[in-house]
Amino acid sequence: MLVRVQSSTMTTVALICVQNAGRSQMATAYAERERDRRALEDDVEIVSGGTDPADAVHDVVVEAMAEAGFDLGDRSPQSVSRATLESCDVVATMGCSTLELEGGTDGPDVRDWALDDPHGQDLETVHEIRREVERKVVALFDELEGSQ
Repeated sequence: MLVRVQSSTMTTVALICVQNAGRSQMATAYAERERDRRALEDDVEIVSGGTDPADAVHDVVVEAMAEAGFDLGDRSPQSVSRATLESCDVVATMGCSTLELEGGTDGPDVRDWALDDPHGQDLETVHEIRREVERKVVALFDELEGSQ
């Protein structure tokens, strides 16, 4: 399903993982950057959360993202409700979610990005995950912007 960004309606994109402490935090930072770069602040809302949030963003993720120019040090993992996710246009899970959502014509466009978990990984591995997260977010925003 192709989601359309239209100036008259807000498109809501959810970036979800279990702990909201790694991949979804990276994806959210890149999504916020893409939204700003493309002047879509009035058109795209970003929701980030976890089904079982951790206490803090993983240190290795904070370090890797700082190297890429993002400060995640003040972010905290958040819980996200099923009702919130069902109201979104796109729900991207990071490859770890146990979430079961009905997609299709009445539900969100649900995508599983199948990303490796950065928790407990060395910094170089997290760099690779970070690059893949960035590619997927940019591709999503290309799709959203191209469908206008």
